[in-house]
Amino acid sequence: MQKHPLPSVVPLLGTAVFAQGTSEFMVAGLVPDIASELSVSIPAAGLLTSAFAVGMAVGAPVMALLALRWPRRLALVAFLAAFVLAHVVAAVTGSFEVLVATRVIGALANAGFLAVGLATVTSIVAPDAKGRALAVLLAGTTIACVAGVPGGALLGSLWGWRSAFWAVALLCVPALVAVLTSVPGDRSGAAPPSALGELRVLRRPRLLVVLLLGALVNGATFCSFTFLAPVLTDVSRIGAEWVPAMLALFGGGSFLGVRLAARWSDTRPGPVLVGGGAVLAVGWAAFALTTTAVAAIVLVPLLGTLAFAVGSTLIARVLYAASDAPNLAGSYATASLNIGAAVGPWIGGLTIGAGLGPGSPLWVSAALVAVALTIAALASVARAAVGRATSPTSCP
Repeated sequence: MQKHPLPSVVPLLGTAVFAQGTSEFMVAGLVPDIASELSVSIPAAGLLTSAFAVGMAVGAPVMALLALRWPRRLALVAFLAAFVLAHVVAAVTGSFEVLVATRVIGALANAGFLAVGLATVTSIVAPDAKGRALAVLLAGTTIACVAGVPGGALLGSLWGWRSAFWAVALLCVPALVAVLTSVPGDRSGAAPPSALGELRVLRRPRLLVVLLLGALVNGATFCSFTFLAPVLTDVSRIGAEWVPAMLALFGGGSFLGVRLAARWSDTRPGPVLVGGGAVLAVGWAAFALTTTAVAAIVLVPLLGTLAFAVGSTLIARVLYAASDAPNLAGSYATASLNIGAAVGPWIGGLTIGAGLGPGSPLWVSAALVAVALTIAALASVARAAVGRATSPTSCP
């Protein structure tokens, strides 16, 4: 099958996603410093990731509905400008409560941008290229893991955690220019979308199952990623100065995972979801059982690869399952993944607070992926049973 080149606007939108992804993930490397300066506990500081995820989960469908009839360029610029303002406030506040609020507001803006960005991308590529276009867009997120998140941690160690928030705000400036100059200013004469019609797709059991799987897998990823710094320093006995490099290893794995999803999510999603999911569950458990730096160096990039390969493929499955909801399908996927990203760190923080140790989030991640695999298997059996019952050749 011939692959057509993607429109140039796709990687340009990816640059904005890079800046926003840096903000979403960088707290993982700043948790200890934020907790120390603002006099809160490590689990409380970890909730900054959950706060962002809650804003993304709630904001994805709400912001998508709000911008449903806006020109896409206007919507993208407005959301990106609000995102910048939230990070400027975060960089100057001395209040933990205000910092949490800026995370929620920034996440709402990010959710709106991503929902409109996904709708823009999927409307201008070939029908069978959604997974490939999605991978390019999400490459901004994974590059944020490779360069942005460790860079944020490095900035935090050199000039304090506030410098990382200033850096994210500055990163968004060229993205704003790119959106203004490259994204079409209207919907090219298309008929106004129907919000009610696009909401009706949520009645489909298969779509709901995929959304649930996305929440569970992403919850597992963020549960351990949020507390990766204390896991590495307290469990694997890796020096704090090496944490940025380890975060970069995870990011490198996540970039590879998205590239693998780009290759197979459109044509062979089954092996990625079943095989990758099974190895991912075992991998989180193996990480929890090991206490050596060598094991961490091997497992961190491997788990990043598997987590993002499976997660990206699930997002593509959402876009296909809700193909007749082109403006809201991306927001459904975003909401699902970020519900998981909110709940996962919360559960991980509870296990640490309960005295189960800094490595306990790894066990939570293994359990969440195992639950996802069980639900997927049960759903497959149920679909097969329904298919046999409705087959014309089945017995009455």
